Amino acid sequence: MASLPRFTPMLATPGRLPPAAVDEQWAYEVKQDGQRAMAYLPGDGTVRLLARSGADITPAYPDLAALGPALGGVAAVLDGEIVALDDQGRSDFERLQQRMGLSGSPAKAAHAARRVPAHLVLFDAVFLRGRSLTQLPYTERRAALEALGLEGPRWSTPSVVVGHGEEALTMTREAGLEGVVAKQLTSTYEPGVRARTWIKIRHARTVDVIVGGWVPGRGRLGGLPGALLVGERHPGGLRYAGSVGTGWSDAERTRLAELLRVAAVDACPFDETPPVAGAHWVLPRLVGEVRYSTRTKAGRLRQPSWHRLRPDLAPDDIG
Repeated sequence: MASLPRFTPMLATPGRLPPAAVDEQWAYEVKQDGQRAMAYLPGDGTVRLLARSGADITPAYPDLAALGPALGGVAAVLDGEIVALDDQGRSDFERLQQRMGLSGSPAKAAHAARRVPAHLVLFDAVFLRGRSLTQLPYTERRAALEALGLEGPRWSTPSVVVGHGEEALTMTREAGLEGVVAKQLTSTYEPGVRARTWIKIRHARTVDVIVGGWVPGRGRLGGLPGALLVGERHPGGLRYAGSVGTGWSDAERTRLAELLRVAAVDACPFDETPPVAGAHWVLPRLVGEVRYSTRTKAGRLRQPSWHRLRPDLAPDDIG
C-alpha cells in the first residue's frame, strides 16, 4: 500500500430528509449496518482493509481477499462497509460481531469466515489509476466506481436512487432496513469530515455513547450490570447522558460484565459525578449505540435502550 495515499473516511451527519424542493439534487443509498472500511488495492492483486480508526482489519476478513484479483491491475482506494447478511439479505450487525476483533488470530478468522461470510458493500471511489477523486462531485465518483464492475460473491456496488427520498425511506422501513444515507450530487469527498452534504436518516433515534460506569442488578442479576451509565464526548471531557437499563440479551449482559470488570477504576470519568447510588466506574473506552425517544433540556436521553456494543469504534471516533 506504500504507493497509495491514505484517506480517513468521510462521515454523514444525522438528520432528516432534504426538503422536497431540492429532492432531485440528492442521491439516496441504503444505510448499511456494519463496519466501515477503506479498501486499498495497489493493482498487484492484493487488498488491505483499514477500519474507520485506521486499524488494519485485513486479517479478520480472509474471505474478502479475492477482491484484489477481481480488480486486476487497477490501483484504487474504495470506500465501503463490511456487513454480514441475514437470511433475507439484510445487514445484521450482531452477526458481524462474530467476525470483528479477529485480526490477531488468522485461524479463528478463517473459521469464522466459514460460519458467517462477510460482504463488502462499496459506495465510493476516492482514488483511481494514480489520481485522487476527492475533489470530483459525487456523481462522477459514483460513475467511476460503477465502471469498475465490482459485483461478486463477497462484494457489490448497490445502485442508488436520485430523488424520491420519501419513497426510499419508506421502502427501507418496510424492508426492515436501518435507513438511508442522502448524498448531495455535487458533494466532494471530505476525508475525516462529518459533512452536511451527507445525511444519514435512521428509522429510530440512536446515538453513540461512551460507557463510564454501571450499577449492579438485583436478584438473579446480582454481579451483572443492571444499568450502564453513559456519556457523550465534548472538548472538555465526558458529559453524563443518562442511565441505560434495558435492551440486552442475557449473553450480551454477561459479555458486558466481563468488559466492565477489566476496565474498573476508582475515579468517576464524567465531568460531574452522576447522583447514582452504588455506581461502579470504568475507564471510558467502551463505545455503544443507544436508542432513545427524545432528550431532556439538560441533554439527558429519555427512554434509552441499549442497541449494541460498537467494538469497531474507539471513544475518539465519536462526537
